Amino acid sequence: MRTAIFYGSSGGTTKSVAEQIKKALGYDVDLIDVADAKGEEFERYDKIILGTSTWGEGDLQDDWEDFFEEFQKVDLSGKKVALFGTGDQEEYPESFVDAMGILYEQPVSNGAEIVGGGWPLEGYEFDNSRAVVDGAFVGLVIDEDNQPDLTPFRVSKWVESIKEEFSSKKGPEEPLRIV
Repeated sequence: MRTAIFYGSSGGTTKSVAEQIKKALGYDVDLIDVADAKGEEFERYDKIILGTSTWGEGDLQDDWEDFFEEFQKVDLSGKKVALFGTGDQEEYPESFVDAMGILYEQPVSNGAEIVGGGWPLEGYEFDNSRAVVDGAFVGLVIDEDNQPDLTPFRVSKWVESIKEEFSSKKGPEEPLRIV
């Protein structure tokens, strides 16, 4: 099974987190900037990680925005998809990591099995987020603007979780808990 991380990064933060995730996975992973992606590339991978930053008042990162119409047509049936998002909870508490929530909706519609969700809300202070479903984030959330010291720990814990889910036939029964 092949794994790829498709990311959109305007300022470099999301790319940096994608690189950290790749390193933490510890096996061969393709890093693909969505600015250069084609819809048919998704066919080559069984395990896919999608990463985006949120811009303005809850908008997708520009490259994801440009690619989104093509992404909507990608068949993700039988594929496991995990998501991560970067955002600023202090500057944008009303739309914190909304772009990850927007991305989440599409793979669900396109037949993917979502893994890596159930990321706890504890440790973040925000008012609203499209990335919260059933009381937890749909994927890993990173705030490099306000909590950069927590990034290595969060990446490590999340990767530990998705490695198990990527290799299992069934996702977790309950949300991930950070101890």
